[in-house]
Amino acid sequence: MTLLIGSLTMGLILALLAFGVLISFRILAFRDLTADGSLTLGGSVAAALLVSGWNPWAATFVAVLSGALAGATTGVLAMKCKINGLLAGILVMTALYSVNLRVMGKSNVPLMESRTILSSAEQLADASTHWRIWIGLWPGQFGYEDVFLPLALDHDMSVIGLVLLMIAAVGVGMVAFFRTNLGLAMRATGDNPDMIRALGVDVDWMTTLGLAIANGLTAFAGALLVQYQGFADVQMGIGMVVLGFASVIIGETLVGSRIVGFLICGAVMGSVLFRLLVAIALRWGLNPNDLKLVTAVFVLAALVTPDLWKAARKQLSPAR
Repeated sequence: MTLLIGSLTMGLILALLAFGVLISFRILAFRDLTADGSLTLGGSVAAALLVSGWNPWAATFVAVLSGALAGATTGVLAMKCKINGLLAGILVMTALYSVNLRVMGKSNVPLMESRTILSSAEQLADASTHWRIWIGLWPGQFGYEDVFLPLALDHDMSVIGLVLLMIAAVGVGMVAFFRTNLGLAMRATGDNPDMIRALGVDVDWMTTLGLAIANGLTAFAGALLVQYQGFADVQMGIGMVVLGFASVIIGETLVGSRIVGFLICGAVMGSVLFRLLVAIALRWGLNPNDLKLVTAVFVLAALVTPDLWKAARKQLSPAR
């Protein structure tokens, strides 16, 4: 049960990574590999500030800004310096490895003695034993009208609840943003840059802004991840962009729609489902040394299955 709860929490945290990948890959149609570096950047900045005694929320906010700066750098290299987008992401990701080492001062920073956002949620769970909730019953059903019950929150459930609230807030914010004129212009930039340029929109600036938002969300995921697992490591972001892309693909398959709101919900579902599949594989006795191999197999299945399903439906449709 502990493994499944941990995987659920990890899946919710990495849903922020899936949000970032959704913006870069689906909204902007930009093949951005900066996420591998910006996730670690967010985690390393948050860890360094938390160890220095910063407020957890302030440290997380600065981590988000650092990720946004990394994404904007990729956008400037690609749009202003006319470097291939894929290569620009690789350049920034490579540079961020050294930046992250500089920020942390070493390859691994423990947070066991530092107060974090999630540890605050656990303290709230300890205090919840004094809470009482009111339940109104139909008059005379049990001889009394009102019942008061004590409400105690488990530490793990309090962390999941806090992360879920943050994911919901970010998701609602994204839906609201992409319904504004700026958000619609950003979506049009990914769909048809020539048309939106003819309408007077600065495509270079719009792409750079989108990449900044995407990598800011990715850095947010990194900051929450280090606070959850209790340490920051310079190699924690390796392969994360692939996991984010797999979560987006799985989510699209589950919701079966390209509407932004459904895509955001699907990204959360895909991220959680992906982590639960990994947890089930470990529960069934998977050798941890084979975890990367199994992860690659899951990603491959996520990429291939939708096309195979569509092909199968086309073959079966004439028979009907």
